[in-house]
Amino acid sequence: MGKKKHSKKKTGKVTLSDKILAEIKRNGKKAISFKALLKSCRNFKGFDFDAFTKCIDKLKKNGKIEENKLGFVCVDTAKLTPCKIVKLSKTFGFAREDATGEDIFIPGKRLMGAMPGDSVLVKISKHKSGESREGEVMSITEEAFSRFSGEIVNEFGELKIMPDSLSKFALSFDKPAELELHEGDKVTAMITERGKSHKDHRCEILSTFGSSMKASACALAILEVNGIIPVFPAEVIDEARRVSDYRLIEKEAENRLDLRDMPIFTIDGADTKDIDDAISVERDGDGYILGVHIADVSFYVKPRSELDNEAMNRGTSVYYANRVIPMLPKELSNGICSLNPNEDRLAFSCICKLDANAEIKSYKFAKTVIRSRVKGVYSEINDYLDGYKTKETEEKYKEVSGCFEIIKELADKLYNKKKARGVPELETAESKLIINEQDICVGAVSRERGRTEQIIEDFMLIANECAARFGVENELPFVYRIHEPPTEQKLETLKEGLTALNIPFNFGAEITPDKISAILDSVSGKPEAPIINNLVLRSMTKAQYSTEPLGHFGLVLKDYAHFTSPIRRYPDLSIHRIMSDLLEGTPVSEIKTRYNKFAFASAEKSTAAEIKAMTVERDCEDCYKAEFMSEMIGEEFDGVISSVMDFGVFVMLDNTCEGLLPVEELGEGMYVTNSFISLKNMTNGNEYRVGQPIRIKVKNANVNSGRIDFELA
Repeated sequence: MGKKKHSKKKTGKVTLSDKILAEIKRNGKKAISFKALLKSCRNFKGFDFDAFTKCIDKLKKNGKIEENKLGFVCVDTAKLTPCKIVKLSKTFGFAREDATGEDIFIPGKRLMGAMPGDSVLVKISKHKSGESREGEVMSITEEAFSRFSGEIVNEFGELKIMPDSLSKFALSFDKPAELELHEGDKVTAMITERGKSHKDHRCEILSTFGSSMKASACALAILEVNGIIPVFPAEVIDEARRVSDYRLIEKEAENRLDLRDMPIFTIDGADTKDIDDAISVERDGDGYILGVHIADVSFYVKPRSELDNEAMNRGTSVYYANRVIPMLPKELSNGICSLNPNEDRLAFSCICKLDANAEIKSYKFAKTVIRSRVKGVYSEINDYLDGYKTKETEEKYKEVSGCFEIIKELADKLYNKKKARGVPELETAESKLIINEQDICVGAVSRERGRTEQIIEDFMLIANECAARFGVENELPFVYRIHEPPTEQKLETLKEGLTALNIPFNFGAEITPDKISAILDSVSGKPEAPIINNLVLRSMTKAQYSTEPLGHFGLVLKDYAHFTSPIRRYPDLSIHRIMSDLLEGTPVSEIKTRYNKFAFASAEKSTAAEIKAMTVERDCEDCYKAEFMSEMIGEEFDGVISSVMDFGVFVMLDNTCEGLLPVEELGEGMYVTNSFISLKNMTNGNEYRVGQPIRIKVKNANVNSGRIDFELA
């Protein structure tokens, strides 16, 4: 009733909100007190005090007015910046500007209780240190799904939930009767009633996963709160089983290019089950013919089917610890779409002719049927290429070993080509977690990439480049993989870091990949190399998906797309579908009508899914590393300072575990950072620099938060 009474749209009458706004505006820049505003609005027809206070709260929430110590003033919305909340900690958060993608720091007390994913209007000002922008949430324009994870704590005899982020206060909750909760349980909850700040939110427990001291329980909570569900809906599983009809392969083979007689084979990790790419290589005069054969997932996953809708929502497979949450059900990913050895499979092949210098002469895409000769394993072929053969490996690879010399020769030329065009070789420390039968992390080591991994990556790059050319040359609606140059702000940060580390550089008027490559080459093999790699990596923009072919800065390619992993990436499946229609004779005009909106949606959703997956994978890994290091409390390790903040330094150990050495552990004094490269004690002159070796002792490891704390040894 109240909504109809005050609805300006339906009645044309002035609403109570209009009246309140008019009275505040009448005061100009001067604040009007609550008492004065109430007095001026009491004569409004049908005035109700509760409705009055609700209108004020709504106007504040929508960012039209703000309240200070003196009263209310109108907000100039033209000076507010539309953003989305992207990250929360217990005392601060970050909002990402819609227009630029730049992040804005927001103190906790100025978040207005906003949650990750909320669309907000932010008032931006300079941070007091002058080094970054700071903001204040003025209104929440659209609320997102308010799930969060946390730990059950006992506060004065009452069980509450301590959120992993969003609040430093334990929150009261409601719980379903069937849930049994104990102190220390890892749970997920949902905000059921929002307050004016995070501590005032009311919530309901959704799920419990067991002890927060177990990384596997914490990982499950992280997955759920991010909407990543390990189990597929029943209707998706049913459809996957229906389409996985192996009898169709022979029938469909009649309409395809038959490559079953070619020495095609796959190369993956020993435990890989979703094998989506295979290769073939042969000489062509003084050049080469490279075949990259990809599982034809689009044959089985039709547009707007249950499988397709689920795959688009997931966007990508998620890998963490020793597990995978697949984009497609195992009936497809590990079954009919997996290019298993000695089994006929439907494929989508890129057959590329390269000249003696490994330059692309021509290419064609074709729907094919293949039969992989052997499931190659990276470590075995690395040894084979290095001349270490055993009777077992010689027997295993006898049908394809004749290709190895050609593969190595072509790979060397492709690598030299990359170096010649100035592709920066960024080295990042990847971890391999060792999980025992009790699902506990008992080790972490640096993951080494061998020669064969690089070879397969370079072969896949060729197919991806050809796919992008196919999209551009045929003027198709498409999903490209783009990587833009560093922003001016990130470039300045990089310059400051290199200067502080005494690393010479000459970017000139324009930053180019070869200039970055020269910096990396200059420190290769030196102790500071990992630090410079990390500094350069942070200066890069994030690669994303786009319907526009804007090129790839990091790979120094004019056109690039993702074609080679349709089992685990939705953009690849998207372009397979578009390319297939063209190859089947569908006119380009009809393809544009059919796929213009689809390509845009695929690019946008896939970018968001990839970012979420990377965040989830990292957060899960942190929990497992903390679980491993929790058994090392009191032990000493040698490490290297990996980054510096005003509250302490982060130290990376050889086992890839990283922990915080807070300023409280560094001794008394006033500490000042220099471009976040060094932390100096101005009282005694002690300085801690990025790249500096340091010996530490493990003080604490919190599995629930994934945080590891160090102290000086």
